[in-house]
Amino acid sequence: MAHVILGLLLIAPQTFYGLIKGFESGVALFYSASSGSIKRALDTLLAKGFIEVASAETGGRGRKVYRPTGAGREEFRSWMTAEPTGPDLETAALSRLYFLGLLEPAERPAVLGRITARIEADLAALSALDGHLDTLDFPEEHRDLVAHQRAALDYGIASHRFMLDWFRGRIDRHGAAPEH
Repeated sequence: MAHVILGLLLIAPQTFYGLIKGFESGVALFYSASSGSIKRALDTLLAKGFIEVASAETGGRGRKVYRPTGAGREEFRSWMTAEPTGPDLETAALSRLYFLGLLEPAERPAVLGRITARIEADLAALSALDGHLDTLDFPEEHRDLVAHQRAALDYGIASHRFMLDWFRGRIDRHGAAPEH
């Protein structure tokens, strides 16, 4: 979440309330966050020196406007250009796609290439699991359960195939990605 917040602040300095609205109006399409989790991430970013308070109102609400520091910009760029990690590939991929326009055009194909490589690896693992399950014999009393579990696996495979085709299409629009 911290990197998504950095991306939003790179687009424009914002208040805590503005960040909540930023999540609700766009980021929520692929990343959900509570106001509490956004506040905790802001506090962590401040403590690490990745953001700073650009201005603060005195009295009343005392709203603070946050902006990224140089270290925050570098942290964001490192995250964008790194291999997508974590168990939720779709969120990792769409988070980077959402902010891809913040990178230089020459950097974008490599980011898309790393996303595509991760999709390929995850798809290969799901396909291997599918093949392995074909070799197993399940007890009769579990076959109905297994059929639905296999349907979930089939969905995962189909979803990854769609993602792979879609991201390959983006690479074609941005130019060939460098070899990994």
